[in-house]
Amino acid sequence: MNKKRGADIVVDVLLHEGVDTIFGLPGGAIMEVYDALFDAPIRNVLARHEQAACHMADGYARATGKVGVVIATSGPGATNLVTGLATAYMDSIPLVAITGQVPRHYIGTDAFQEADVIGITRPITKHNFLVTDIKDLPLILRQAFYIARTGRPGPVLVDIPKDITQQVAEYRIPSDEEVKESLPGYNPHVEGNIVQIKKAAELIRKATRPVLYVGGGAVLSDAAEEIYKLAHLTKIPVTTTNMGKGAFPETDPLSLHMLGMHGTYYANMAVYHSDLLIAVGARFDDRVTGKISEFAPEAKIIHIDIDPASISKTITVDVPIVGDVKNVLQKLIAELEKKPVEWMAARESWLKQIQEWKEKHPLSYRKSDKIIKPQYVIEEIYNITEGDAIISAGVGQHQMWAAMFYKYSYPRQFLNSGGLGTMGFGFPAAVGAKIGRPDKTVFAIEGDGSFIMNVQDLATAVQYRVPVKIAIINNGFLGMVRQWQQFFYDSRYASVCLSVQPDFVKLAESFGAVGLRATKPSEVRDVLAKAMEINDRPVLIDFVVDREENVLPMVPAGKSYREMILTPKQKGEAETMYLVG
Repeated sequence: MNKKRGADIVVDVLLHEGVDTIFGLPGGAIMEVYDALFDAPIRNVLARHEQAACHMADGYARATGKVGVVIATSGPGATNLVTGLATAYMDSIPLVAITGQVPRHYIGTDAFQEADVIGITRPITKHNFLVTDIKDLPLILRQAFYIARTGRPGPVLVDIPKDITQQVAEYRIPSDEEVKESLPGYNPHVEGNIVQIKKAAELIRKATRPVLYVGGGAVLSDAAEEIYKLAHLTKIPVTTTNMGKGAFPETDPLSLHMLGMHGTYYANMAVYHSDLLIAVGARFDDRVTGKISEFAPEAKIIHIDIDPASISKTITVDVPIVGDVKNVLQKLIAELEKKPVEWMAARESWLKQIQEWKEKHPLSYRKSDKIIKPQYVIEEIYNITEGDAIISAGVGQHQMWAAMFYKYSYPRQFLNSGGLGTMGFGFPAAVGAKIGRPDKTVFAIEGDGSFIMNVQDLATAVQYRVPVKIAIINNGFLGMVRQWQQFFYDSRYASVCLSVQPDFVKLAESFGAVGLRATKPSEVRDVLAKAMEINDRPVLIDFVVDREENVLPMVPAGKSYREMILTPKQKGEAETMYLVG
């Protein structure tokens, strides 16, 4: 057995788990761990704020598929992780957070920088641990990684008192089998019930108006190949959620793009009129369903998800299948291939109907040669990157435009805070993504309000020479709130005008980054071309856009797809007659 201090055990386990990068900030209670990291072959990215560090680890995990690691000290260091942990928890992102804690004999005494981190983070982590005995440290750390990446992934926190990181003890790293055996109550079901899979296959064979509804679980299980095969085998159109983007190429004729609150007209109409909805790694959240009683009212529903708690949580389904999406789809495809389907005329009629909806209400906006439209910026980013960049978005109008007007073709290409809706996420997540995927061009598409929430970590991107591109969609508003105030509060713009903002170009330059600006449409391509030439530091581009441009179409919260707002001045009533079948 080896004999080392607790801090060195932490580092040894990190190396055993294949960790090559961590994000975080040091402090008194975690100082021993940072001392141990000093000589370790692990890249330590010093963030300027723990929330940003957590988002960086999150972006790294989303872009690479690996477990992200963030480290913080006790008290305010740990509590600053809360929003980042909640963001990862809502989107099922595998993270391990290691926090320092005051020495064991001080716990409960209101010691300096003491906080009940276990109690605070319990609702926003998949699991958390307080280490009370150094003998348990190697096993707990290995359990944390195992829990974070298996089943429905999520963040796991390990809180380590300072005296344990200082203590010396004999140890060995537990084997994979020992880790599994130590968690007898944790046994994710990954295979899927074959009886249910056969039922699903029969429903697919009989359906005339089917739709594949694909969520983030498909990305997390690396099931893009299976989704593509299933869609083309059965000629079923595919719509994806915000989190599911890239699981099916949006350039494919079967793509319906995004559904829900800001989904395309044709995606929402296809779901509304469907007779079979196949939900794959999606959780029927409120931004997708709108008014539940009118969501896919005529459809049988198949739901494939690894999390049994997500099935029939909001929508009662007809064929539940608990299992890993990739495994289940492989078995479902095998079942469908056993008995060839003679495609009925009704199926062809369905695809024809969808094409008519696409032609009638394409995803579009009112173009201008005088003022920059935010949608135009996204289109030009798509063009100059040839559709191959990783896009990380903040939260607000710019997030939706980034989702709508960049065509995503591969998994882990679009990173955003889908569940929690965390402003300030986009830029630090982009830094983490670029560190994890240096081979990819990475764009952070941010709003002026969202970006400034973690602006301090421009220093991090400059220090580590991370050549991330930052496109600020600058409309001088908290844009999405302003849009809702316009639509639903008689244009009473209460506390949304960002009348005092920095000069973003000068701000970028003050950090040592490159700052560029475009104020008219003719300048957009030129500044993007300049940004693409710079690969040794971050580039910030300030796009001064139309201040009151709205994200459309839009389904108002809690309303039916029939109540979509299609144009700024016209409330479009969706077609409610079943036109096919």
